[in-house]
Parts: sequence; C-alpha cells; structure tokens
Amino acid sequence: MKKATSKTAVPAMRENYDFAGGVRGKYARRSAQGTNVVLLEPDVAKAFPSAAAVNESLRALAGIIRRRKELPAA
Repeated sequence: MKKATSKTAVPAMRENYDFAGGVRGKYARRSAQGTNVVLLEPDVAKAFPSAAAVNESLRALAGIIRRRKELPAA
C-alpha cells in the first residue's frame, strides 16, 4: 500500500532566516578549482566500476598520446 501523503506542503525554508551578512559565492572558486565533473554515457559508464578505474584508464591513454607525439615522423 502507498503511504498517505500530507495535504499541507512543508515550506523549503523558514521565513525567519536572516541572510543579511551572507556572501554570495563565497566558496565557488575553491569548489571549481578542486573538481572537474564529466558525465559519461551509460554504455561507457558500464566499462568502469569506479572513479579510480576511470582515472587509471585516462592516465594510461594520456601516456600513450605523449609517447606517440615524441616519436619521430617516419
């Protein structure tokens, strides 16, 4: 059976919060420097069980690319 839902909506924020001393975006720069989010397609995500596996694979690929650039043209 479904759980009965409440008829009255709970407000997301109370009216008595005071943000007068707040600073917009105070930590935005720090957050942006430490993260790089990439969304993988579902078929690609199935190949990688964890973030560590993705990082390991990308590092290996980057090494291959660097080595190919270092090879003299034949």
